[in-house]
Amino acid sequence: GSHDSFSYWVDEKSPVGPDQATAIKRLARISLVRKIMKKWSVTQNLTFKEQLEGGIRYFDLRVSSKPGEIGQEIYFIHGLFGIKVWDGLKEINTFLEQHPKEVIFLDFNHFYAMDDGHHHFLINRIHSAFESKLCAVECVEYVTLQYMWEKKHQALIFYHHPLYQEYPFLWPGNKMPAPWANTTNVHKLLQFLETTLEERSRYGTFHVSQAILTPRVKTIARHLIRGLKNTLVHRNLPMILNWVKEQKPGVMGVNIITSDFVELVDFAATVIALNDLLLEEDESVS
Repeated sequence: GSHDSFSYWVDEKSPVGPDQATAIKRLARISLVRKIMKKWSVTQNLTFKEQLEGGIRYFDLRVSSKPGEIGQEIYFIHGLFGIKVWDGLKEINTFLEQHPKEVIFLDFNHFYAMDDGHHHFLINRIHSAFESKLCAVECVEYVTLQYMWEKKHQALIFYHHPLYQEYPFLWPGNKMPAPWANTTNVHKLLQFLETTLEERSRYGTFHVSQAILTPRVKTIARHLIRGLKNTLVHRNLPMILNWVKEQKPGVMGVNIITSDFVELVDFAATVIALNDLLLEEDESVS
């Protein structure tokens, strides 16, 4: 999985998003501030298509309307506005059309400046993009690749808002817990990932291990120009990757792992390779 999956492009010319504090919105009237924000808002370099081709199958999505804009268009957001959600959904669907055995998870987990009308608009967009590819809510343990292939389903949509209850193809957010370490310290992060795996629900949910470091205000202040990638990610990714290599998948093991800048190391390939351990287990049992 990728963290803030859509943030490969953000619009530094548009107003700052409603996910930001009032003080930042005021500051961001200065174009230089928006340029600096961009360095800290972008957490991925690759487009959806490039991420999919690289092996990413779980997408972490934050969305927002544009206050003051006529209509109900919804955009991806991370400090600054990204592309229209509709454009991202179409790009993902094109990949699924070309690869009918691939399955993706879209996790809509943060909503800003959206009333019920905006939500219904977005949910209809999701349905229009994927139609029969959408997998209705089911007992998590039933949803194997075989199950998905037989039904010709390719997309599971997680929607962290009460309106999910009105649509059979929206999975509740509590089926996709993603505990967040909120630290700049890689040792604390790895300890947190270990602890949350031990506390992971044994049945009935998926589970996201967020292998990401989060900058504090003082981190950004000290390294304004360097940005997220050069300050936190480059230096710590090798250690995070070593942790990933030591994991085991399956019940009480890792399930979905997300990272920033997924292309900087062999992140996707390393996570995918963990599945071989499950195959080895199956062979030893049979």
